[in-house]
Amino acid sequence: MIEFTSTPIMLTLILGAVGVLIPVINVARKEKGSSVYGVIALGALLAAIGFVVYQILTKHVTPSAIFSSNVLVDDTFGSFFAIAMLIVGIMTTVGSFNYMRGRANPAVYYSLILLSSIGMILIAYSTDLVMLFIAWELMSIPTYVLAGYLKKDPSSNEAAIKYFLFGALSSGIIIYGISIAYGLTGSTNIEQVIVGFSKLGPDMMPLAILAVGMFIAGFGFKIGLVPFHMWLPDAYEGSPPTIAALLAAGTKKAGFAAVLRVIIMGAIALNLHWAFALAVIAIVTMTVGNLAAIKQRNLTRMLAYSSIGQAGYILIGLSVAPISPIGIQASLFHILNHSVMKAAAFIAVAGIVTTLGVTHIEKIKGLGKRMPITALGLTISLLALAGVPPLNGFWSKLMLFGSAIDAGHTLSWAPYLAVAGVLNSALSLAYYGWIIRKMYFEEGESNKRLKEPKSVIAVMIFSIIFIVGIGVYPDPVIEFAKSAVPIMSGLPSIH
Repeated sequence: MIEFTSTPIMLTLILGAVGVLIPVINVARKEKGSSVYGVIALGALLAAIGFVVYQILTKHVTPSAIFSSNVLVDDTFGSFFAIAMLIVGIMTTVGSFNYMRGRANPAVYYSLILLSSIGMILIAYSTDLVMLFIAWELMSIPTYVLAGYLKKDPSSNEAAIKYFLFGALSSGIIIYGISIAYGLTGSTNIEQVIVGFSKLGPDMMPLAILAVGMFIAGFGFKIGLVPFHMWLPDAYEGSPPTIAALLAAGTKKAGFAAVLRVIIMGAIALNLHWAFALAVIAIVTMTVGNLAAIKQRNLTRMLAYSSIGQAGYILIGLSVAPISPIGIQASLFHILNHSVMKAAAFIAVAGIVTTLGVTHIEKIKGLGKRMPITALGLTISLLALAGVPPLNGFWSKLMLFGSAIDAGHTLSWAPYLAVAGVLNSALSLAYYGWIIRKMYFEEGESNKRLKEPKSVIAVMIFSIIFIVGIGVYPDPVIEFAKSAVPIMSGLPSIH
């Protein structure tokens, strides 16, 4: 039986109906303007996030199966990610209003954003590997098109091709992992697969480890974990900056939802000392991302490498999850924070591209005087990404590093995760500070005040309120993240 009033089904119906309707309206309309399609898409996203919030506030979100075969579940974990990804969708859509003005095929553009958002959301609610893979492809395929949206731009075409090729490879690896899991357990239901893994004999254990490894590699491509990150900087740089925001802040987080649903629980069920492997990946990922970012001179490319580094921070909480009770909670908190911080940074770049047509860091000298609101929004988001108090990024990083220290009584290497995190945060502050110095402390070719895109101003104002507001009063979001964690309980630990 299908529960049509359940959160994931309603979100799919709202976003799917409008996503299909927008191209139909485009065919019927005689006047071809981009604004109307953006407004329609925004309305659908606002309705969707409003429904999620209503379900949570009225306590209609319960860990219950939606289909009798239990392929989707309506729980707080899924709703947490749904809110994060819908916020990103809203920021991307609003930030695109001015960017898309005068560009071709706006109806297709906004429709694909909605369809990709459906995939992201369904990943978070999936409890079956086949359903998760279908949602994964529903998320990925529209973004392949969006990455190459600027058809006349060679770098955009290159971005789309690289993104598609590596995306296809990651999908193939995930399918391989699913086939192994099904062969070992006779089921694709995630819970049953986990139980099956925990009952395997020693002779079958290597295959189960291989399956988990395939999931790590497959999801790792989308997340940008080292060494699966090689496609990411080129894809983000060549994509429209608004779509780079969707990729870095949206699809990346959907990848973490899949990681939490599948890899973490599966690895715990195998009773492996897998935490050390994740810790190594976390340290390498954050270090490689930040070291590469500090050498960049293109703003978009620098933010792309920064996204790789941020994935490493999130992994800190996941790697100590069985030991530290706040590990996953801290990761969820940082996932939500990063969604807004990174989306704001890329939307600010979209505003700079729309107004000045540049992304080279040397070209943004004096931006604080020329585009003050955009510069302020970018500055606040960069400082939050670095973890500067009292912004929201400080609290989520503090929780992440605290969870690593807390796990030190059992895992002797865990405190080194906190040390690596602090050192990498200091390194990131160096290149973020370089950008801020260019905007405020170096003179540009002109100090003339420019007209900033209104849609970008709206996103910047929202971002500043969110980042500062959560920084000043983080408790509600921390509690919300905590409420999404219990689905991970009841599994054997690595003690």
